[in-house]
Amino acid sequence: MTLKLYDTMTREKRGFQPQDTGRITIYVCGPTVYNYAHIGNARPPIAFDVLRRLLMATYGEGSVVYARNITDIEDKIIKAALESGQPIATITKKYADIYNSDMLALNVLPPSVEPWATGHVAEMIEIIGKLVRKDYAYVGKEGVWFSVSQMSDYGKLSGRKTEDNEAGARVDVDPDKRNPADFALWKFAKPGEPEDAIWDSPWGRGRPGWHIECSAMAAKHLGKTIDIHGGGVDLQFPHHENEIAQSECAHGQVMARYWLHNGFLDMGGEKMSKSLGNVVLVRDLLKQWPGEVIRFAMLSGHYRAPLDWTPELLQQAKTTLDRIYGALRRVWAAEGGKATYRGVREALEDDLNTPEALAAMSAIASAANTAADQNDAEMMAATRADLLAAGKMLGLLTKTPKEWEQGGDADETARIDALVAARVAARAARDWAEADRIRKALAEEGVEIMDGAGGSTWRRV
Repeated sequence: MTLKLYDTMTREKRGFQPQDTGRITIYVCGPTVYNYAHIGNARPPIAFDVLRRLLMATYGEGSVVYARNITDIEDKIIKAALESGQPIATITKKYADIYNSDMLALNVLPPSVEPWATGHVAEMIEIIGKLVRKDYAYVGKEGVWFSVSQMSDYGKLSGRKTEDNEAGARVDVDPDKRNPADFALWKFAKPGEPEDAIWDSPWGRGRPGWHIECSAMAAKHLGKTIDIHGGGVDLQFPHHENEIAQSECAHGQVMARYWLHNGFLDMGGEKMSKSLGNVVLVRDLLKQWPGEVIRFAMLSGHYRAPLDWTPELLQQAKTTLDRIYGALRRVWAAEGGKATYRGVREALEDDLNTPEALAAMSAIASAANTAADQNDAEMMAATRADLLAAGKMLGLLTKTPKEWEQGGDADETARIDALVAARVAARAARDWAEADRIRKALAEEGVEIMDGAGGSTWRRV
């Protein structure tokens, strides 16, 4: 079956054909590192991580070069530095480390390449220079601007007409511009701005605009034309539109062959915003829920559709994962099966249909339970292989069933293991009162003992 992806540029599902099957290039816009990531920031990394895993399963583990940038030049970062009195690098390193730690906890694979904007200013200046020489950009009093009227098909990604465009996020409307839709390639330094946010350029001291960062980093690490560019739907305009303008006018080549955008998260039917006080940080969620639960909940909706993020969604994800891990436990010892994916892969090849993939995975878990009930060794081995293969592709089932069900630290696990063993000994000695006492004591701690033909084990409930 051919992988089909919805391409924002053509507004249709298209069969995916890479330029080079041995080097498939993906660029996903990463974080601006001045604060903690909220749960909406986690949707692109999770969605496109599934795409990356699918491509790796199809073309080979080393076939995908996945770049996710770090934006460490930005007005909000400068503001945070001025308010805190800390160097910009101190702030950006702190929050970049936190972001990467959060993403690892959500089972997002580390990027192949993680370019930082501050390490690519020379490449940005080179592209700006090309645009100025080709008359796609001009120098004003405030900085260097891209002239959107010079690009005949500007707006082709978003479908917006030039006269309808505003300057867009992070760019103030300025009388220095010839057209309100023109955007900054280089911003001249202003009095009071920290020295660590200022670089020399042929046009004057200052810093790059937001959009030019990704154009420079994508071209350097992946090539002037990449296979897939991904990000949130909020980046479609102006950020991705402006990336296209800069890159294609400078290089004379298509920037990306496929453009993918994920939808927003709603918080119980409302838009997440500071003014509503409903911003949920990934770091806080990870204190309450395992990373796999958060990931499962995120994948329960199609990546292009809005997703209503609620406590009930997380609880449902936890309940379903508990059931799947429970089924995996029952077939855990049955090795040697060959994975067929049983509909999981087919669902993902249809524009990353993760809800259908999760439903198929749940069906495999049901088949595993049936196989265990019937003591069907061949089917037990097959469903074990299918569950683990599906889990690898979805970034789930990364723990053993015992690790998932028992959790906690090593000392706590050893203590409960000893109590369960004491109960087994009491039952063997027909000391039913002591066995019942231990069972009740563990139940009060939220620990359930499970007796079976293979002995007694336990899990947290």
